[in-house]
Amino acid sequence: MKFTLRVLITVFLILTLSACSSSSNRYHMRHDSAPLRAPTALEMQDAIITDVTKSASASRPYTVLGKSYSPMLDESGYSEEGIASWYGRKFHGYHTSNGETYDMFAMTAAHKTLPLPSFVKVTNTANGKSVIVRVNDRGPFHDDRIIDLSYAAAYKLGYYTHGTARVKLEAVTLAGATVRQTYIQVAAGSTLANIEALASTLREQYKLPTNIVQKDDIYRLHLGPIKDTPHADEVLKKLKQNQFQNAFLLYTQ
Repeated sequence: MKFTLRVLITVFLILTLSACSSSSNRYHMRHDSAPLRAPTALEMQDAIITDVTKSASASRPYTVLGKSYSPMLDESGYSEEGIASWYGRKFHGYHTSNGETYDMFAMTAAHKTLPLPSFVKVTNTANGKSVIVRVNDRGPFHDDRIIDLSYAAAYKLGYYTHGTARVKLEAVTLAGATVRQTYIQVAAGSTLANIEALASTLREQYKLPTNIVQKDDIYRLHLGPIKDTPHADEVLKKLKQNQFQNAFLLYTQ
């Protein structure tokens, strides 16, 4: 009997310590940090506003660190100013509050009460830079912060080296969104004649206008505008199949 009791106690302690270890080590890193590379131009494009189904489970009231929160059922008209932070490698690859996978290079964010998912325009009040992100997570659970942005979003807003910034938040919905025109950046080069020749070929092939933008002695060839997003996606797919693997979408309002 004593032997059996000793075995049971030992097993219980092993299971208890194992459970404590797994619950406290959800993340493989103890402290958060920035990724080892900068976001690409494509990764820093605004999140595309779509018609989404709100998460029912993420709409329920919840409590964190002894404080209770009641999520909004409708984000229309929401606007707020406060401090933004960002999160990176520690959380990369783990599930967000609505079941998606956090990607520090995607244009996403965490908010305490906005519906999940929803879209918000974030403007850095210090430099005027703005970005549209998809809110798919809860947090940050600090009284002095109103939103936690992905590393890519913080990078685009210019505060990734500082940790925090003062921002203005404005909810964006399909009903209130300004219609955006889509361009495709096809190629870039330092020889204008080559870019002009390529522009002529693509205008004829895709029956779309072209535009050449010069910056820092580099000529960038844009195809468009294209008002229909599915059409833009189709053209981009064809371009990538035809030697232009680095082509990407650009959006203007």
